[in-house]
Amino acid sequence: MAIYDFYQIFGQIVFILGILLLSLLSITLILGRLLIKEDRLIFPKLLLFTIDVFYGLFKKFSENVGVDSKIVDQIGVEVRNKVNEKLFNKIKPQEKIMILPHCLRHSDCEAKLEASGLVCKNCNRCVIGVLKDKGESLGYTVFIIPGSTFLKKIIEKNKFKAVLGVACYQDLNLGMMKLSKFSCQGVPLSRDGCINTKVDSRAVLEKMGVKLEKTSPVPMDSSCSKESYNRKAL
Repeated sequence: MAIYDFYQIFGQIVFILGILLLSLLSITLILGRLLIKEDRLIFPKLLLFTIDVFYGLFKKFSENVGVDSKIVDQIGVEVRNKVNEKLFNKIKPQEKIMILPHCLRHSDCEAKLEASGLVCKNCNRCVIGVLKDKGESLGYTVFIIPGSTFLKKIIEKNKFKAVLGVACYQDLNLGMMKLSKFSCQGVPLSRDGCINTKVDSRAVLEKMGVKLEKTSPVPMDSSCSKESYNRKAL
């Protein structure tokens, strides 16, 4: 009888915890969508706790309620951007690094892969060279990497206080999780994939701290097209 009572109580506790977890996931999804649609950040610590602790479960939950699971990573990136923005802007560029994905490079890119990532030859064929040149002129240390393994090496071998990253939403969110002790800002790719990806150059430059005029000729949606980029525009 005692064993039966134990299992009955245990089952009730599990049921209650399940209801609480579903409620937590639902609230996080609602607050996250509110942030994305209306730019209103409410209970950021709760949002990050749910995303970081229940990441995989949260993605499955989103799919089960008919929402694209990518929204989980989008919420994570947007919350981290909001939370870290003020401190990121206060940190000197010399104490920041910028991480760009290799998938932005031109299809005929001749850059060689070394221990720190791709070594850009400034061939003026893609947006990587433009962003790299501007970032370095401001004081950023710039890395062009093909994967998370290189991110780990960068963390181990470099001293910095803040990170500006460009990647797809999932890689950005997971990367910002790993770099949670730093002030991070992320710009998502406007078109992701393994090749021919795109990014809003203006968004990256603005995150760097560059003041742009509305009429600036900087490409809004830059990718590895065959056209050369006009560096003088920056």
